Amino acid sequence: MRSESRTFIAAFLISVALLLSACSRAPKHPPLPTGSIVLAIGDSVTFGTGAAPGEDYPTQLASLTGWAIQNHGIPGDTSAGVKTRIEESLAETKPALVILEIGGNDFLRRQPESETKENIRAIVKLIKRSGIPVVLVATPKFSPLGAAVGMLPDSPIYAELAENEKVPLVPSIFAKVLADGNLKSDPIHPNAAGYRTLAAGIAADLIEFGFLVKK
Repeated sequence: MRSESRTFIAAFLISVALLLSACSRAPKHPPLPTGSIVLAIGDSVTFGTGAAPGEDYPTQLASLTGWAIQNHGIPGDTSAGVKTRIEESLAETKPALVILEIGGNDFLRRQPESETKENIRAIVKLIKRSGIPVVLVATPKFSPLGAAVGMLPDSPIYAELAENEKVPLVPSIFAKVLADGNLKSDPIHPNAAGYRTLAAGIAADLIEFGFLVKK
């Protein structure tokens, strides 16, 4: 093969690789404009237990994004509880996006992870059936030992669900907060700084997903 031909083929392959790489980095979703209604649904972490009113992560995320984020967090709620109320919340808020954080109480109550996973899958399917995009926030499987040594990995069910259901996943940030004693008010709840960190981490991933434009 002539050297000119080899050079042309190599350049062509590099161009294709760069094009594919650029496509893979392209936002999957159009950005939501300022004032868009977003539903944050979940348990006490969404509600803001452990911090003062207005210091919860949905309120702090609203400040970062300019969206009107509706906080539908209920302390003590489980994946089964959210499954029973998600349709009502969707009808009430009519959101452009749902941020789903749930599962911690399931783990604390030693509910089988397979059951929690299927409940969350059902919630995701109900949201998608309504034509609304959903972002899943990974929850760590809490353990006193893990918290003590600062190592709380995400439960693997979230990555599996995100892959199977083709939904964006916010990984690691919740686990990072709960692994840092300076960011939590008790072993399972962030403090104001923790919720601020959680909101910032979610916002960063929302930019990567395309929902939010970097300012």
